[in-house]
Amino acid sequence: MRIAIGAIGQLKRGPEADLISDYLTRASGLGRSFGLKGPDIHEHEAAKGLDGARRMDAEAELLTRNIAPGDRIFVLDERGKALTSREMAGEVERNLNDGAPAMWCLIGGADGHGAAVKQLVSEGKAKRLSFGPATWPHMLVRVMLAEQLYRAVTILAGHPYHRD
Repeated sequence: MRIAIGAIGQLKRGPEADLISDYLTRASGLGRSFGLKGPDIHEHEAAKGLDGARRMDAEAELLTRNIAPGDRIFVLDERGKALTSREMAGEVERNLNDGAPAMWCLIGGADGHGAAVKQLVSEGKAKRLSFGPATWPHMLVRVMLAEQLYRAVTILAGHPYHRD
């Protein structure tokens, strides 16, 4: 199974990019031993010249264009469910064991998620995931997600990184 992060906005060089790269590289190396590919990140340029719902909808189309039938989807949203690290590892393991081709984590743009992403949630094809009720800068959400995916892989591999 491939783990992929879909995100609106281009990450610039800096400490956030370094952290994300480090966590994704570590997760990739460890995850290969039990059938995981990635995590990799698919960045999409924020929609220009649009605002409000039109901007969110254009960005949602970008985020969902590579999702295939059978892929599992998690939408990052402050109104979503906060998972413990072990619960996140359980989601990865369940999707892997179910034979899902991919597991996507979608991070919307500054205005939030558009209709195509919201429809996936309302149809039960996606789960909303939260890092708490606070609003986080999108670049920090990427770092936190990359770290949690790495932590999930370490839990599944029995690596000592995670301590209860």
